[in-house]
Amino acid sequence: MDEFRESKKERIQEALDMAELTTGRGLNQEFGLSRACDTRWGSHFKSFNNFILIFGSILDVLELLVLDAHSTDERSKAMGYLRACQTFEFDGLYVSSLRSRRKPDDCTVLHHYRVDVFCKIIDWQIQELNERFDEVTTHLLHGIACLNPINSFSSFDIRKIMRMAELYPDDFDEFSMGALENQLASYIIDVRDVDERFSDLHGLCDLSKRLVQTKKHSNYPLVFRLVKLALLLPVATASVERAFSAMKFIKNDLRSRMNDEFFSGCLVPYVEKNVFDSISNDAIIKTFQDMKPRRVQL
Repeated sequence: MDEFRESKKERIQEALDMAELTTGRGLNQEFGLSRACDTRWGSHFKSFNNFILIFGSILDVLELLVLDAHSTDERSKAMGYLRACQTFEFDGLYVSSLRSRRKPDDCTVLHHYRVDVFCKIIDWQIQELNERFDEVTTHLLHGIACLNPINSFSSFDIRKIMRMAELYPDDFDEFSMGALENQLASYIIDVRDVDERFSDLHGLCDLSKRLVQTKKHSNYPLVFRLVKLALLLPVATASVERAFSAMKFIKNDLRSRMNDEFFSGCLVPYVEKNVFDSISNDAIIKTFQDMKPRRVQL
């Protein structure tokens, strides 16, 4: 009991020095563990509360008994109590991999197809699109979409169209950029609010035809130039891709030193097969003979 009081005294003094306890009348009184009464549950709470408060001192006393006990029986009991205070006894957590028949599955079929299938595919497609289209390509596509006349030019945005024009420095210099912005402001008012002939268009192709039919391509030449560039871009992109795929058939190991002019002349007939199939061999021979005098007539 003296060891317990001494340990408790040291702990209280240490707590006071560290300002973890406050001093005052009736505070930090000495108390111990009392036997809980069978009929009064308040005594159980008091016993547990006192045990929590003096838990550190109890461990100190048990450690002293383990080291300094006179008999082996007392030493073993103290060691058992100390181990019981410092360890936890609980059942291991076990989660069955099978679904209980009494507990319904919270994941519905709709949730499975929406979250696990649909949303996952959408995220994968967005990631693929972001990797395929860089910032320049995105600005270009946004500008083309803003020129689309569908739904009475609902997607029209001057800022995005100007950003698209900046990608063509050879066609739009600094002076042309200022003129283009003014033409776009007048153009959208004219075709959306004034002229009803532009209300039933379904694409850039219809827009370019209607601009020529109404002679507005001469009133807004820079806007019409942007429309033409937007129409040529898909065709030019597809032609370039086809040309690159055809290069490996034209310029092989046997024809690896041809100049650019000869290479271009061989590449065009290979890429545009449908056009050259309609041209007769006699017409090609005649054109070849008329280019300059030949020693041999074909």
